[in-house]
Amino acid sequence: MKNYPSAQIRNIAVVAHGGAGKTSLVEAMLFNTGVLSRLGRVEDGTTTADYHPEEASRQMTIHTSLVPCEWKNCKLNVLDTPGYADFISEVRGALRVVDGAVFVVSAVDGVEVQTDIIWDIADHASLPRLVFINKMDRENANFFKVLDELKESFAANFAPIQLPIGQALDFQGVVDIVEQKAYRFENGKAVPVDIPSDLADTVAEYREKLVEAAVEADDELMMKYLEGEELSLDEVKLGLAKGVQSAKVVPILCGSATKNMAVSSLMDFLVENFPAPVVEEGKPLAALVFKTLADPYVGKMNFVRVYSGTLKSDSNVYNARKDKMEKIGQILYVRGKTSTQTPTLPAGDIGVLVKLQDTGTGDTLCEKDKVVELEGIQFPEPTFMVAITPKSKGDEDKLGNAISKILEEDPAIRLRKSVETKETLLIGMGEMHLDIIMERLKRRYGVDVLTDTPKVPYRETIRTQVQVEGKHKKQTGGHGQYGHVWLRLEPLPDKEFEFTEEIFGGAVPRNYFPAVEKGIREAMAEGVLAGYPVTGVKAVLYDGSYHPVDSSEIAFKIAAAQAFKKGALQAKPVLLEPIMEVEVTVPESFMGDIISDFNTKRGRILGMDPAGKNTKVRAHVPLAEMYRYAIDLKSMTQGRGSFKMEFYSYEEVPARLAEDVIKKAKAAAEAEK
Repeated sequence: MKNYPSAQIRNIAVVAHGGAGKTSLVEAMLFNTGVLSRLGRVEDGTTTADYHPEEASRQMTIHTSLVPCEWKNCKLNVLDTPGYADFISEVRGALRVVDGAVFVVSAVDGVEVQTDIIWDIADHASLPRLVFINKMDRENANFFKVLDELKESFAANFAPIQLPIGQALDFQGVVDIVEQKAYRFENGKAVPVDIPSDLADTVAEYREKLVEAAVEADDELMMKYLEGEELSLDEVKLGLAKGVQSAKVVPILCGSATKNMAVSSLMDFLVENFPAPVVEEGKPLAALVFKTLADPYVGKMNFVRVYSGTLKSDSNVYNARKDKMEKIGQILYVRGKTSTQTPTLPAGDIGVLVKLQDTGTGDTLCEKDKVVELEGIQFPEPTFMVAITPKSKGDEDKLGNAISKILEEDPAIRLRKSVETKETLLIGMGEMHLDIIMERLKRRYGVDVLTDTPKVPYRETIRTQVQVEGKHKKQTGGHGQYGHVWLRLEPLPDKEFEFTEEIFGGAVPRNYFPAVEKGIREAMAEGVLAGYPVTGVKAVLYDGSYHPVDSSEIAFKIAAAQAFKKGALQAKPVLLEPIMEVEVTVPESFMGDIISDFNTKRGRILGMDPAGKNTKVRAHVPLAEMYRYAIDLKSMTQGRGSFKMEFYSYEEVPARLAEDVIKKAKAAAEAEK
């Protein structure tokens, strides 16, 4: 594929709710350009964009695919994105680097959850967009019903530029409202026909609405229109293009991707009306990596958009975020899984760099002496967590290496080692997301992984003050061991531990104080109720005795540990659990369900705040109730809710629940013996 000047490039994301037909649309676009001799099918796993094994087996898009094609002397850099909530990070990466988005909406299902979510992201970026109402040939397809849904769902100036000729099984073609011409489609080819007489009035009505939308983006046209002058076809087209490129007008087209009906007219519209990349001549190199992929054959692949300057193979560039130099080797133009080399990647274009050492998603590549750092990509924080262990005992290192590669390519994955529970925790966007990660670990890296719900990092504490004695006395041949302490243990709210001494008259020599503290700390690591760490205790060494020959640090450490364990049992020990501060963002209609659910989860509602068209609900909820909340929230809100949480405090577990936790912990400890 040749290099194109920026004026002849269109960088476009194709986005939708899963199942609306994005990948089939991209496949039809490729077929129309002559790249494909036959249309692949999502159901058969034969499409160009969905080429990863997990995509073919699940019949769904999981990775953003770069699928460029050439049409009417333009290069369309099409990014086919996933349509399921668990892979929204892929969509965010794509929307960061394109100049416009095609929203595919099913003529049968209408506006669905992910359409809504992705629309908000595009809105925030003021991204030009159009809507392609797909599946017009399917049973129950209804163009005007979907049009009404779009208007109800989004505050946008929608302008249908096509109307369908027939619907559902009777869908035959479209009327071009701009040109006021009609076309039927035969094998993807547009055949001109007369506008059906029963559509004439509707076409006239929508033509008037289209002119009104077109003039809004151009003051001169607006004045001419208000003065009652007739606008020429070229003027309407000019106003429409300006409206689209400024994101003031959202055109609506329609067709059938699987039957390749009206896809070519969509491609014409993209070439004629979508913006070319804005490139400032003479500016130094600035390129943003928006996706990283570990390909089993090619190696590490960085997908990059060049904003200014030119990327050249066999050159050195500077990673502004990592403060590292990188050697550019091969530069590729890729189309799904196929690729061709290019010596340069010009400003405005999108390509792939291979085998870079330190560069990852969100990094800016520039010149060392002309540093530029482009705005990165805002990825959502993952919230669904599982504990992972390799199925085979000897695979710990193998798992570690594999996970590090997965982390490189997926910005929505986190790995955390829990100090309290000694578990390795993998955090992702949802159950399906982590299932696919497990599948990838096995297929690509040969590591079988077991997953489990993470353990709750409970703690123990005391509720009353006690005085307790600890004595370690042992006589052997030669020196014996002697350590003797009296401790006062007191509850210490809002602090983990404090050690002080009130020794008079040298009852315990000062040089043994550190050993006493160490013995207490070691004993606190395993509590007396269920073996969980103890917190919130003040320990005071106030008396004791020593032997001038047999006393030692180890003896005092053992004596202090014994005293603490005995005292903790007497000081009304209780179990504590972590409480999280949770903030849930949902449409207002779901607020009652969220509050009701938190009540069943032992949550305390802190307040509710408006957040645009949504509401934020804040609550304190035990962590034990939150491990599967990502699944619960998706179910309650049809995928429209999001949440974040952070640790707030430890609080006492209700006695009824504590009894069950303690029983299970003791049973587990017995099983390990």
